[in-house]
Amino acid sequence: MKLLFICTHNRCRSILAEAITKHVAGDRITAASAGSSPQHEVHPDSIKALKRHAIDTDGLRSQSWSEFEDFQADAIITLCDQAAAESCPVWFDASVQVHWGLHDPSKSGNDDEFDKTIDVLVRRISALQDHDNDSANPNGLRLRLEQIAEQIH
Repeated sequence: MKLLFICTHNRCRSILAEAITKHVAGDRITAASAGSSPQHEVHPDSIKALKRHAIDTDGLRSQSWSEFEDFQADAIITLCDQAAAESCPVWFDASVQVHWGLHDPSKSGNDDEFDKTIDVLVRRISALQDHDNDSANPNGLRLRLEQIAEQIH
């Protein structure tokens, strides 16, 4: 399965989701992150929080969703409300699109907020990878992703 996590600036929540997915799911899920208006640098507190949780940060970078035209994600998961309201590029139309709205921990600069966000993402990705996912069944995948967001806060 291939997931693309989207936040407008691709410097905090989507970066956390990418790194956590790689950490939790290993090679069972291919993960990447991007934004509609990337800031071209990962928020330094995101890196510090991931390192504090012993999650690899190598290769993480803020990048535009235009770099993923050929990625062919099974699911596009938006993590910020602003990104969820944006019109996605036409090449995302073949992918399931769901919203996993999360509070932006970078706005507080508080380690506890980052820890809460990381905990939610770890539990959501664990629930997804523990489920027998059939990425060839878009409706089933959409339903499972929506259920995970509803059940794990």
